[in-house]
Amino acid sequence: MPTTEPDPSRPPSERATPDNLLHTRTGTEVSPEDMVLAAGRDLTPRNLEWARRKLEAEGPDCIEKMLP
Repeated sequence: MPTTEPDPSRPPSERATPDNLLHTRTGTEVSPEDMVLAAGRDLTPRNLEWARRKLEAEGPDCIEKMLP
């Protein structure tokens, strides 16, 4: 069962969160606001328009590409 804290008895290379647990989508709609915040930008009209265009062009999975 995953925990929020890594097991300190494990080697550092095994303490990283597995990729299958690193997801941003929860099955809900990705909003332009989500995209702007994921990009580390301020919520401005210009950035929201950028996010709308990106979502239209690439679909909601594009948010996964923006985060490590």
